[in-house]
Amino acid sequence: MAVSNNITACLNFLVLLCTIPIAVTGIWLASRQGEDCARLARWPVAILGALLLLVSLAGFAGAYWNRKGLLACYLFAMAALITLLLALLVFAFAVAHGSGGYPVLGRAYEDYRLEGYSAWLRGYVTDDPRRWEGIRSCVVASDTCRKLAMDQSFIVPEQFYMSHLSPIQSGCCKPPTVCGYAYVSPTVWTSPANPAADPDCAAWSNDPAQLCYGCASCKAGVLGGLREQWRKANVALLVATVALIFVYVIGCSAFRNAQTEDLFRRYKWGNI
Repeated sequence: MAVSNNITACLNFLVLLCTIPIAVTGIWLASRQGEDCARLARWPVAILGALLLLVSLAGFAGAYWNRKGLLACYLFAMAALITLLLALLVFAFAVAHGSGGYPVLGRAYEDYRLEGYSAWLRGYVTDDPRRWEGIRSCVVASDTCRKLAMDQSFIVPEQFYMSHLSPIQSGCCKPPTVCGYAYVSPTVWTSPANPAADPDCAAWSNDPAQLCYGCASCKAGVLGGLREQWRKANVALLVATVALIFVYVIGCSAFRNAQTEDLFRRYKWGNI
């Protein structure tokens, strides 16, 4: 291969490496288990990562064996996929923007309320009753609250108050703090001092099958968990996207140089 073709092949290999974190992030999002029951746009990330991986492999093969047609298709397809990736990144930041978690005086954990999220994200858990019922059933089946109830480290109320609960534990496994319930155990509370402070106060039940699964705070907690997932994914997606665009632009320049070098060689030997 000519020098420019060697450079193009190396750059395409770097593009291939940049696509791996995107594919891995998609697989991580799609395979999350446990209490992570809201699965918003998980498979599109995995599919886009797989397509980027396949296209970058084709680009590397085209550069290595100097297949100009394959390289041209690669450049076009990669540009389209990068555009989709940027759109996905904007979506991911929109999901992670804002927080329904509100600090509570004298508590290490936060309480969660729906108004802290965008109208679009609130609609994900409020607009479709069947979707929410599926998410709710998943949260119940995950045993998140049962595991919290069985935690033996909470001997006195202050130990529970100083614990760092996950969004779903805070929103679904206990009543809102503003209700003024008295702590008995992580999932048993009595004698609300301010039962009219929030509609969720009346929705709370000590029944392990009910708890606050019907509360708006539970929906907010689910969105809080979803936000945490996407915040973690955003880091990998952003770094990989910036690196991918940088290497891709350099790769395009190297491809043009290789084309020019080939044209000059053919002219020199009288082939044109």
